[in-house]
Amino acid sequence: MGEKDIISKQIFKRILVDVATYLFGLELQSAELLETEQQRIEDRRADLCARVVDKNQQTFILHLEIQNQNQRIMPERMLRYFTDLRLQYPNETIFQYLLYIGREPLNMNNGIDTEQLQYRYSVIDMHRKNYHEFLNQQTPDAVVMAILCDFNGVEKHEVVHEVLRNLIALTQGNQQQLREYISMLEILASNRNLGLDIRQEFEMLHVEIEKLPSFVMGVEKGLEQGMEQGLEQGMELGKMEQTKIIAKQLLGFHMPVEKVAQVTGLSVAELNVLNKN
Repeated sequence: MGEKDIISKQIFKRILVDVATYLFGLELQSAELLETEQQRIEDRRADLCARVVDKNQQTFILHLEIQNQNQRIMPERMLRYFTDLRLQYPNETIFQYLLYIGREPLNMNNGIDTEQLQYRYSVIDMHRKNYHEFLNQQTPDAVVMAILCDFNGVEKHEVVHEVLRNLIALTQGNQQQLREYISMLEILASNRNLGLDIRQEFEMLHVEIEKLPSFVMGVEKGLEQGMEQGLEQGMELGKMEQTKIIAKQLLGFHMPVEKVAQVTGLSVAELNVLNKN
């Protein structure tokens, strides 16, 4: 795993649970990341192994491989990962998933069929997933995965800005948490080869927000009331208008009013007024 791909195991753990929930249909209660340094894994960046417990208290090992290009030998690689895990954890059940996020259409087998061997693993093609499926979820863990999905013809800058707006709303002013999700977004965007500077897009988004008439009017109104105190009040007015804009976008994505109220702090009554305008 390269330096730019280093991110906290806690973030990977949260992403793994949401991937399992929304893509694999697994309802997990817990996940314990497993060390794989002794395995012959060629590309550590996309590899993730964890011992998980589902809602029925069944324990098994979940191996996730993220692939951004078609490789003819992928079944052989997956089989090698399987045998490495099998040797290291001989008494445990192992489930394997390949998550394909490449630009080209998926063109890889999901197993090996010979006279000597029948081997299978599950393949999820993110091209077949609408990014709104994840953008509309109420957790930032799910929202970051929208960057891996089909954009349905929407320009990539617009999708990134939608994702960033939702992350800003869902992290509710927790700057450390927001930075962690932006770091995860950078890694996922890099794996998909989007060719975008996520942090630059984040800064551009802030500039756009500050240029909104409502933001500027709020600042000016605050300045009229006095220098330091007025500026603070004006900034607060600008933030409120920003919150309303984000809330209206979330409502436009058909997120339930109660959930929008929870992530933005606005009342249901205020949201109902926004929804009518």
